Amino acid sequence: MNPGAAANAAGPSAVASATAAPVLDVSGLTITVRGEEGEREVVSDLSFTLARGETLCIAGESGSGKSMTSLAVMRLLPKPAARIASGAIGFAGKDLAGLDERAMQAIRGNRIAMIFQEPMTSLNPVLSIGRQLIEAIETHTDLSRREARQHAVEALKAVRIPEAESRLGQYPHELSGGMRQRVMIAMALALQPDVLIADEPTTALDVTVQGEVLELLRDLQRRHGTSIILITHDMGVVAEMADRVIVMRNGRMVEQGKVGDIFEAPTQAYTRELLAAVPRMGTGAARGEAEAPAPAAPDAVASVRDLTVRFDRHGGFLGRVTHRVHAVEGVSFDIRPNETLALVGESGCGKSTTAKAIAGLVPFTGSIAVNGRDFAGLSREALKAVKRDVQMIFQDPYASLDPRMRVGDLVAEPMLIHGIGSAAERRERVAALFERVGLRADQMELYPHEFSGGQRQRVCIARALALRPKLIIADESVSALDVSVQARVLELLKELQQEFGIAYLFISHDMAVVENISDRVAVMYLGQIVEMGTRAQVFGDPRHPYTRRLIEAVPIPDPARRRGNFARLVSEIPSVTRPLGNEPQRLRLADVGDGHLVVAEAV
Repeated sequence: MNPGAAANAAGPSAVASATAAPVLDVSGLTITVRGEEGEREVVSDLSFTLARGETLCIAGESGSGKSMTSLAVMRLLPKPAARIASGAIGFAGKDLAGLDERAMQAIRGNRIAMIFQEPMTSLNPVLSIGRQLIEAIETHTDLSRREARQHAVEALKAVRIPEAESRLGQYPHELSGGMRQRVMIAMALALQPDVLIADEPTTALDVTVQGEVLELLRDLQRRHGTSIILITHDMGVVAEMADRVIVMRNGRMVEQGKVGDIFEAPTQAYTRELLAAVPRMGTGAARGEAEAPAPAAPDAVASVRDLTVRFDRHGGFLGRVTHRVHAVEGVSFDIRPNETLALVGESGCGKSTTAKAIAGLVPFTGSIAVNGRDFAGLSREALKAVKRDVQMIFQDPYASLDPRMRVGDLVAEPMLIHGIGSAAERRERVAALFERVGLRADQMELYPHEFSGGQRQRVCIARALALRPKLIIADESVSALDVSVQARVLELLKELQQEFGIAYLFISHDMAVVENISDRVAVMYLGQIVEMGTRAQVFGDPRHPYTRRLIEAVPIPDPARRRGNFARLVSEIPSVTRPLGNEPQRLRLADVGDGHLVVAEAV
């Protein structure tokens, strides 16, 4: 076995030196935030070290101070509201807490890089992906523009972005949430930093890409000895990646230790609560299993038949349509009252586009009916009444909340649009909704930027519940939540389903969550459903090789069962963009053995 293989077999700790001086030494870090009531501490007296080649995971609930700690190391705390009140951040013989901005710029992005939690707020919306990536490479290297461009293409290919060359000309809004996150990861990895801070780097990614990204991070450690601070609420990822773990709550460290010790014998009650809340594969089978509904369900809340969604691509001097993106091709399914249909698949497979079509947000061909009323032929007012029964929880909470409005008004807005209740009645319902999703009623007066990512998603869930709809489309609705809050929100969704008979179209890349909440599962690949059945059928006896690959990719929350290399597609993901007039060919995945899959045209 070669040294790299030996390191991988032993885990990341095999490349970390226990005796070498730490790469990063944080001592007594205290961060304060100034508000209307004066300054308050959001991180209190935090100390830790990071060794070369080590992965340190920081876990805890939203608002525990994890992200503020990472921003302090990067010297990116929002000014003037937040500041480092005391403490030192030692790196390369310097105290980062006292460096001026010019000196910090030489370190930030080059020697210490960061992958942020919300890619849409981290990428410049008016600059192309290529310009942002190439400028970052040129700033910190001596590469020519041509060499930097090629380096950018290779970085995008490394995180499995198809058509990497053409993606350079696209803008952030043209990519899915998962694709945007892959771009952020490519930008961080391109310069091979000494320290990589990854703030929820796989939150927006499906499990297959997550597995490959985690393998990319491990490979970076093996080749360059990169030290990683991984901030995550996914305890499966912690078990997969960590050498050591820090557990934080309310700005303070409550426990730290080796990953095996934390999982096997946590000393603090809060740590035990976090581990108990982790969804685990196999527990969903304990729930009662309903029979699969008939192909045509007369009482269906939503019926979708031969749904097809295509987007035009313009090119050439005259800007004519030259290509079409075949986002969804011939998708059909029913959703009954009190049923949860989970839609799973990789980013870009068409899950979110399917959801947007049902919500009436994108043009489509085929048939969509809600409560027996087909969208086709309805007047504007009639369509508005139908859409009242369909509400959506979007993937990116920050992008779906108006930053100029108070969150209480945002939750009340759907009721105002549909003329429901008086102002006092609306406010009373909003306060009750806040309590049910784990927020306080006094937080109704705050603005979206004053919440953490997980808290913003809870606001979005409350807004979706405001009209008491018949169908809720939850597009990665719990992906931004830490495990304890996630468990409470999932339980809330189940309670609401039993109370009101709500149906859910549940879109998620977290297969453990899907197994625990779904009644039926539909697996999508390249805009098509390749497998659909009851939860027991899909998870207990998956027929399609792609479905098996999704299930095998789920990280196991047990460090003793840490996986080795992750099996991946041998061929490049085929493009769903076709020249005008070229009808799509159905694609399939062929299993060539050893867990490897290749893409092949269907016969």
